[in-house]
Amino acid sequence: MEEIDDINSQILSAIDREEETLNDTIKEVSQVILDLQSLMDVSDVCLVSKYKSRNDQFRQMPPKHKISFQNLQLLQINREKLSELFVFVPIPSIETEEQNYAQQSQEADSCCTDKPRRDSPVLLKELDTGNKFLDGVCSVGDEEIWTSGETNIMKLYNLQGLLLKSVRTQSGNAPEEIAVTRGGDLVYTDYGDRSIKIVNFTHIKPFFRIPGRKSKTNVQIRILVKLKGWTPRYLCSTSLDDLLVMMISDDGKQTRIVRYSGCTEKESIQFDDKGKPLYSSSYDGLYLSENRNSDISVADYAARAVVVVNSAGNLRFRYTGPPHTTVYGIFCPVGITTDSQGKILTTDRANDIIHIMDQDGVFLRYIDNCGLDYPRGICVDSEDNLLVAEYKNGIVKKIQYYK
Repeated sequence: MEEIDDINSQILSAIDREEETLNDTIKEVSQVILDLQSLMDVSDVCLVSKYKSRNDQFRQMPPKHKISFQNLQLLQINREKLSELFVFVPIPSIETEEQNYAQQSQEADSCCTDKPRRDSPVLLKELDTGNKFLDGVCSVGDEEIWTSGETNIMKLYNLQGLLLKSVRTQSGNAPEEIAVTRGGDLVYTDYGDRSIKIVNFTHIKPFFRIPGRKSKTNVQIRILVKLKGWTPRYLCSTSLDDLLVMMISDDGKQTRIVRYSGCTEKESIQFDDKGKPLYSSSYDGLYLSENRNSDISVADYAARAVVVVNSAGNLRFRYTGPPHTTVYGIFCPVGITTDSQGKILTTDRANDIIHIMDQDGVFLRYIDNCGLDYPRGICVDSEDNLLVAEYKNGIVKKIQYYK
């Protein structure tokens, strides 16, 4: 009985430690929520800009206790001393096993039910931005989109075509690429001064309310990252609110992807396991996107391929178009995105179509019935509707390809 009590004591102690850790985390999260609610009501930009997300910390689950028992061992039977026949129960061992949140998230994602595909994609809406040479489009929820092109002005529209905001780049250069963070902030790459910048919007409350007068919005642009020896080109925001940035060296001979958390470099992806470059060293398009399984997909225009690596930067596959087809000409990928089902979509500029493949690079279908004209930038909204920027005519098309 003493051994059993010792076992129970060890198990209960382990459970109590885990409960205490969880309770402390709950208190910290509650305090962070209160702090964020306070920040929503302040007008001090400095206080807001100093806030740093602790999502990564709170996503880390406490250690999981694994309790294992040894095989039961029976004492040798002594028929003359039946009273000594007892089962020997050893004391269990308690091991600490770190839980992998990312792996758990991927396993949860894999359980999602596939959405049924439409037999034929449907063009839902066309938005004429009036901007020629349109190459960037980013969805903000389901009703608003940021756009960019070969001017120094980035524009926010609703899907009724109303211009909501215009932001001029700080340097006067046209942005190479735009993205929207999980918090709704706009980020862009500025190749002219080799920087990655973020745009914050703060609503200024007037001292006196005047009927019919709207509150002003203060626009603040600040530098997140300033590069030396490299020029930032394309970028995307990740599920963990990191930034993946495609950049090229000053001599034009090297290309790499760098992962940033805020302004801190966390990872660099450049070579395969044989030491060969993963991506073309070219000033042609190298758009990129993160898939729900953490793979990174790059539309490498110069290589005529979609290059996919895992989160560690290891090459998974190269997609160069569907096998055994003569329907269309040379594959020329430009814009790229992924949806909630893990599908990879890329615009084929030369053929005015969109390729859809699964997360393993297997071709599924084309979108070639919506009258696309020189498609370039591409993204999906929260309902998996596709938004395509047509480069030459400045039109954004909204396409439904799931039922």
